[in-house]
Amino acid sequence: MKTICLYFEIHQNIHLKRYRFFEIGKDHYYFDDYENEHAITETAERSYIPALRTFIEMAKLYGKDFKVAFSISGSALELIENYSPEVLELLQELNETGCVEFLAEPYSHGLSSLANEDVFRDEVSRQAKKMKELFGKKPTVLRNSSLIYSDDIGGLVASMGYKGMIAEGAKHILGWKSPHFLYHCNQNPNLKLLLRDYKLSDDISLRFNNSSWNEYPLFADTYIDWIAQLPEDEQIVNIFMELCALGVYQPLSSNILEFIKALPAVAKQRGIVFATPSEIIARTKSVAQLDVPFPMSWNDEERDTSCWLGNVMQREAFNKLYSVADRVLICKDRRITQDWDRIQASNNFRFMTTKPMSVGMYRSIYDSPYDAFTNYMNILGDFINRVNALYPSEIENEELNALLTTIRNQGEEIEVKDKEITRLQTRLKKFEGNAEAKPAAKKPAAKKAAEKKPAEKKPAAAKKPAAKKAEAAK
Repeated sequence: MKTICLYFEIHQNIHLKRYRFFEIGKDHYYFDDYENEHAITETAERSYIPALRTFIEMAKLYGKDFKVAFSISGSALELIENYSPEVLELLQELNETGCVEFLAEPYSHGLSSLANEDVFRDEVSRQAKKMKELFGKKPTVLRNSSLIYSDDIGGLVASMGYKGMIAEGAKHILGWKSPHFLYHCNQNPNLKLLLRDYKLSDDISLRFNNSSWNEYPLFADTYIDWIAQLPEDEQIVNIFMELCALGVYQPLSSNILEFIKALPAVAKQRGIVFATPSEIIARTKSVAQLDVPFPMSWNDEERDTSCWLGNVMQREAFNKLYSVADRVLICKDRRITQDWDRIQASNNFRFMTTKPMSVGMYRSIYDSPYDAFTNYMNILGDFINRVNALYPSEIENEELNALLTTIRNQGEEIEVKDKEITRLQTRLKKFEGNAEAKPAAKKPAAKKAAEKKPAEKKPAAAKKPAAKKAEAAK
């Protein structure tokens, strides 16, 4: 049976402000609050709120015939909680329908998986913890920033205990293979891989409202027919995109939400079902390992990391940022760690790209990639000075490594204790449930008989024999 896996990313960059060289050492606040509030509220009104309301309607209308998955970056959550709490309320309402799965991802939506294993672990752990707090369940499937994936990243994610990961069905990786199967990581077969069908995904997120497209206008029955006509053995179709595709990239006036809302009914008529990533992983066997020696992503035609690390400026900023990663990890200063999350975001490196783009490149406040680089390096210079003030660069690596090892061991001990607490709580609930359901225990038969038997009376003084009586009478 053909299955559609529908997934949406929710991410909003926390915009940096104009930061001049002479401000280094004097101003430690790097963010444009006005632009951040404006960006998230506008996106929420145009996309997130109407789209989530539509998904809630679909969940109530179709029940178990509709499933959807989301991942939410930590920076997006911070902005939503501060400026658009209605979005969070709608996500929680959707969660209550039981038709949605929330995935893990790096908290900052950054590139830590390409730079520092410990930072990546820390980010994913914090974001997954936040998902559990908000939606009641710890994620079992991970989505890396912009679907960045390689063999090494897959091995790392598998070692963190995740069952699955979603990635790009890049042509230069798949070759003759199809993205419509379940694959597994070549370093650990326990990590299953769901690969994005970029053509079917982009038909919705990029081409839907393009009047020059030869398939315009696109209707739900046409789209589902494309899926139904795939070869018999190609059973999994992964449609992954950003949530802001619904309302921003494709305006609401294009009837994009009506198109999405019609998909489950048409799919059911064709015998096609919807499922979440974890459901697919649980019931489907992998057909082969996927070999990805170099990182791939869902960005640009190259489907690689060149949009973030393709030029000298980007690599210089990247290396400079992660040169203080080990020091930041042991830092307890909340402002430092918060700023670290925000300046890690991949968008900051994207603004520096010099690649020619087929579509207009959004550069935020910057006039050019060089402008973006200069502003970022000014901020990074001040940030590094603050980190070095707490943990001077003269500290030997051995001392830092010892501190990091201690922190890591403490984290592992806490995790083990948390699991033990959860196990004992489960046993206690089970015991209490059994105690309530079980009738008063019957007493053993022997004990019953003993209770019914009258208490034995103490024997009276023994009667003297007759002979002795007569002798006594004399």
